[in-house]
Amino acid sequence: MEVNPNKQNSDFKTRTYLWTLSLVKLIEKMPKSVFGEVVSKQVLRSGTSIIANYIEAKAASSRKDFTNFFNHALKSANESKVWLALIRDTTNSQKIKDQSKILLVELDEIAKILGASLLKLRGKK
Repeated sequence: MEVNPNKQNSDFKTRTYLWTLSLVKLIEKMPKSVFGEVVSKQVLRSGTSIIANYIEAKAASSRKDFTNFFNHALKSANESKVWLALIRDTTNSQKIKDQSKILLVELDEIAKILGASLLKLRGKK
């Protein structure tokens, strides 16, 4: 079976976009406490930055820029893991806890893909 790299890119973009939509839906359910507001804003920034940097990478003018955008996307993914883990471990809502666990699993996969891509771009894989 022949691999279509454009399809893989499209699938990753779609996968990351759907993850971002799920994150936004989780944030909408967060409690309106001081902690909930702060963490929601932080994870919204870092989480939406993943797809934004991936899209920017696709429009990069050089390989260096492309690599830098992927690096920023990976950093945002790693930061988002921290915020989602805090949400998971501090919430009293089982629904929010369950959804944050699902998001963390998918985010781990997204981060692994970004990391593997970076290794390949840097010639280390």
